[in-house]
Amino acid sequence: MLMDRYTLLQKIGIYAAIALFLTFILLPFAEMFRTSLSPMSHLFSQPYKIWGDNFSFQAYSDMWVKVPLLGRYIWNSIYIATMVTVITMVFVIPAAYAYARLDFPFKAMSLGVFLSVNMFTGAVLLIPLYRVMRTLNLLNTYWAMIVPGVAFLIPTGIWLLRGYLEKIPKELEEAAYVDGASRLYTLRRVVLPLATPGLIVVGTSIYIGAYAQQYLFAVTFNQVAELQPLPAGLNQFIGYQTVEWNQMMAAALTGVLPVMVVFLFLQKYLVAGLTAGAVKE
Repeated sequence: MLMDRYTLLQKIGIYAAIALFLTFILLPFAEMFRTSLSPMSHLFSQPYKIWGDNFSFQAYSDMWVKVPLLGRYIWNSIYIATMVTVITMVFVIPAAYAYARLDFPFKAMSLGVFLSVNMFTGAVLLIPLYRVMRTLNLLNTYWAMIVPGVAFLIPTGIWLLRGYLEKIPKELEEAAYVDGASRLYTLRRVVLPLATPGLIVVGTSIYIGAYAQQYLFAVTFNQVAELQPLPAGLNQFIGYQTVEWNQMMAAALTGVLPVMVVFLFLQKYLVAGLTAGAVKE
């Protein structure tokens, strides 16, 4: 095994580093869960208690009363992120394949221009995006949040998938060409099946990005409550004088739970895709 080559002290250091990394990753979720179980009167009490006597799941039932459309907001987030991911992948796959296999003028420069799009945040482009959405009559629709998400995530997807496709041996495609297969057929029947782990990694990254970008586009381009995603819907837990922090944390955890379940099922593919090409042949 890989770990057998290390000494005991090195193993302790590796596991300690992993434990520290996981602590930083999981600690915010643990604090969210603790907050969701705490009554409002005990949230800011001193001294700080990791686990108190008054913890309950009351906030998980109260949040549906406080925000009746909460279920719709969760569904909207999942729907918007899924649509952004599917549409983005439709554009990313052929584009990444072209950059990985074809030679054409200004290839490197155009790829750099694509990546430079990610240097601009959505906030910088809100006014021109708003004018575009208004011209296309997309305001107050799902597409007002889907279209900008696709536009911002395509460059990232191309860069990620291009690197993975370059690791697939060209000889496999050349053998298909010798048998009379077209480039499109080779892409669909040879390349994409081999690139499945990479596609899942890229799709997951795009989905996370689409989920994270929803708030800014939703509050700017959409005024219909029934179409709001969860990040924007969480604003309803903020009152004029108080914030229902326990209910907000409960709603946020409930909203990401379906996504976490899906990622657990895709875990082996994510690991395979992230480690592909790590070992030099």
